[in-house]
Amino acid sequence: MTPGRQTAAALAIVAFAALAGAASVADRLLPPQLAPTDPASAIVVDREGRLLRAFTTPEGRWRLPVRPETVDPTYLKMLIAYEDRRFYDHPGIDPAALVRAGGQMLAHGEIVSGASTLTMQTARLIEDRPERTLNRKLREMGRALQMEARLSKADILALYLSLAPFGGNVEGVRAASLAYFGREPDRLTLGQAALLVALPQSPETRRPDRFPEAARAARDRVLDRMARLKVIDAKAAAEAKAEPVPTARIPFPKLAPLAAEAAVAAHPDRPVIRLTVDRELQTSLEALVRARAPHLGPGLSMAVLVVENATGHILADVGSADYLADDRAGHVDMTLAERSPGSTLKPFIYGLAFESGLAHPETLVEDRPTAFGGYAPKNFDDTFQGTVTARQALQMSLNVPAVALLEAVGPARLSARLADVGVDLVLPKDATPNLAIGLGGVGIRLIDLAALYAGLANGGIVPPVGLDADAPKPDGPPAQVLDKVAAWYVADVLSGTPPPVNARAGRIAFKTGTSYGYRDAWAVGFDGRYTVAVWAGRPDGTAVPGLVARTAAAPVLFDAFARLSPDRVPLAPAPPDALIATTATLPPPLRGFGAAAETPRPDSSTGALRIAYPPDGARIDLDDGSGRRRPLAWAVEGATRPLTLYLDGAPLTIGAHQRKGALPVTEPGFVRLTVVDSAGAADSVTVFVE
Repeated sequence: MTPGRQTAAALAIVAFAALAGAASVADRLLPPQLAPTDPASAIVVDREGRLLRAFTTPEGRWRLPVRPETVDPTYLKMLIAYEDRRFYDHPGIDPAALVRAGGQMLAHGEIVSGASTLTMQTARLIEDRPERTLNRKLREMGRALQMEARLSKADILALYLSLAPFGGNVEGVRAASLAYFGREPDRLTLGQAALLVALPQSPETRRPDRFPEAARAARDRVLDRMARLKVIDAKAAAEAKAEPVPTARIPFPKLAPLAAEAAVAAHPDRPVIRLTVDRELQTSLEALVRARAPHLGPGLSMAVLVVENATGHILADVGSADYLADDRAGHVDMTLAERSPGSTLKPFIYGLAFESGLAHPETLVEDRPTAFGGYAPKNFDDTFQGTVTARQALQMSLNVPAVALLEAVGPARLSARLADVGVDLVLPKDATPNLAIGLGGVGIRLIDLAALYAGLANGGIVPPVGLDADAPKPDGPPAQVLDKVAAWYVADVLSGTPPPVNARAGRIAFKTGTSYGYRDAWAVGFDGRYTVAVWAGRPDGTAVPGLVARTAAAPVLFDAFARLSPDRVPLAPAPPDALIATTATLPPPLRGFGAAAETPRPDSSTGALRIAYPPDGARIDLDDGSGRRRPLAWAVEGATRPLTLYLDGAPLTIGAHQRKGALPVTEPGFVRLTVVDSAGAADSVTVFVE
């Protein structure tokens, strides 16, 4: 008997065995194997299950898991009509196809048409045996019988859809759709669906990135056959033939690449890892950072985190300016790097002072040259503002008041309070917390700052910030960084911080910080729903002359909030036991702190000194329309002359016997005016001059 006749006879025997239900026979001959021995690609998805990043298998293949219900239904109809019309009726082997193939082989002495069902093809993909022999064909049939006895049709189809070859190292319809069309396979054009049906038959000779004309011809044959079988109409088939064939592969998504790498390293046993990230927001903020970082200078990177206050879920995690940019150390995740926070810890100093009854937002504090032992802090601009309220001192990020309050609170207490909520400050070796930590003399991570500021928005309760969408909820009492009233005081103060140029005031509560030596620029802000944290600088920690948080990080903070939503969720209202008062109506012990304890703060309702113009927090345009700048007008009420005027902390020689006049302001920016009368009453305002 010739080999062809032997094969035909074997096919007829197997067909009879299939009709007789031979799965048990196959089990005795072959150990069951219902899945490939090689693992699928690990994939990382967002909170809605949308792909963020995929990784190749250890063998270097793109093999993404997929289910039939996530694939375009028209593609599935075309696949089954083209490959195995009786797929849902046969037991793994199609007897009619076997008899037809056997008859053709007997008549012609060679294989004219195949008889492999989709189940048999899947069995071949699972075993991954390259030889084309009768023994292999019989094994495929045995495997097919086993699979049909143990798996549903949907499970078998899912295996085929995940394992079918599509050229090179691309396996499975999902990987192929992403590689050739840059999209998930849930919605395909007819031309795309037909191409994906055609490729597995000869994946290497029909690869569209290498042989686009062969791919086009194979696609068109599928379309013609689908039209003949009435799966699609002839007009639709003709229109699909006009679709272009891709000529190159599209890179797989790499959203949240650093977070995805860390997640896969932490959970190597999970084939699918779901993060709390929102893919659309992540895409938007990666584009924002990629566009902004080059304007900061060469070699600089940037990181952004968005946290949902109530849950602690990280909705966006941008770890670097550009993952693929070696010149910006794009592979270094700066959300987890320990860097000097500049002034961003000051709100928690004030919060502890408020909580301890040492101060209130309207308490007067002194911003004058002061030495704390051998430590003599100065402000960023080397000026001093004199007597101000704690509210103004924090909004202006004055250093002397912050250090004075930290001395009263205790650096160790601040450090311990942060450690209690899971934030460990990094000190130099063998060092203990000292006053310098209030101005950035310590290390902290961006993710920890984001958690702390989310706590301010949450009434002092720090949420468990993280990326794992399937992580169990933590046990135990909530982490409380400040009591509810102190947290509200701080949030209320920060909501009045003057915004950067071209940003609207009062939209978010925020704080900026620039570390010593211009190495790090920070901006962290929150509204009633979200917290956003931004860092900018060099990943290697070297200085960047001119790097200032207000111009480098704060604009990105405001732009990130704009991309979150055009509307802001308001902060929580004042707690019932919050003290809403002016300086003059505070209890006497709270009216002044330290050297300012004896300085009276007038209440304008009693006729005492008040700056009537300009109003505190105003933005004033001094352009007279002709290119020249008008002087900044000022006026006071209730003052006892002579007066002393201070402009940005420096005394002026004008206005001693006037209650109104003009100030010599020529440059745009923030201006602080303080007026003290002969009775010792004082008032101050801060405005932005344009």
